[in-house]
Amino acid sequence: MKFLFQPAEEGPPQGEEGGAILMVKEGVLDNPKVDVIFGLHMLSLLPSGQLGYRSGSIMAASDELKIKIIGLGAHGATPWDSKDPIMIGSQVMIGLQTIVSRQTDLTKAPAVITIGSFHAGNRGNIIPESAELTGTIRSFDPVMQKTLHEKIKLTAEKIAESGGARAEVEINEGGLLTYNDPFLTKMMEPSLQRTVGISNAIVVAPTTLAEDFSSYHENIPGLFFFLGAYPADMKLKNPPVHHTADFMMDEKSFVTGVRALVNLTVDYMFAVKK
Repeated sequence: MKFLFQPAEEGPPQGEEGGAILMVKEGVLDNPKVDVIFGLHMLSLLPSGQLGYRSGSIMAASDELKIKIIGLGAHGATPWDSKDPIMIGSQVMIGLQTIVSRQTDLTKAPAVITIGSFHAGNRGNIIPESAELTGTIRSFDPVMQKTLHEKIKLTAEKIAESGGARAEVEINEGGLLTYNDPFLTKMMEPSLQRTVGISNAIVVAPTTLAEDFSSYHENIPGLFFFLGAYPADMKLKNPPVHHTADFMMDEKSFVTGVRALVNLTVDYMFAVKK
């Protein structure tokens, strides 16, 4: 039995290695060899006292996207002298959304392309020479993930070309698809139910959030689940989500999380010995 204390779950500093990928690379699953792995993450959308899980895909693969539009600058008073990267970048951003809405079969698996930053220029009367868009790509299917990458590159390059500019597209693969082994999930379901009661062990829908725990899943069967976090007695209609100013958690849920991991570990070890 091993306990993994992993730093940099949200990603290492730029230019450095870290997180689950580095731990696997350095042999955390070897000597002695690990057969299965269990993990959890607090989730403020569930009240404390509940556990959320599902068989198969539970969290999306996450890729980083950067697009640089290289155009031609000009005075803002004479835009016809430019190859305006702000205008072209705006068209690229809109064009990317048609990849999901019009070019992807969402009946097979959901997908998300989000642009979270758009940087260009420094004066209101100057059209800059370039613009940079950065974003994230979320997917639940490896084939769809590859297709999204291809379509993003094609869309950005051709829209830029139509405006007389050039697009440089960089996609860096991040967290892999977090996939719960169906056999292991079914086997350990009673352990989760025993921890919080059948009515509080909830089968949840897949989430487009991502988790680098997937790097362990890539090598061995695993079960990753959610620990309810917000105070149950508040009965919130709109619980605050992670990475927001009003995020809250009930520290009593820590006890539930420890009990869940202990039950999973002990029950699995007894099952294997049988």
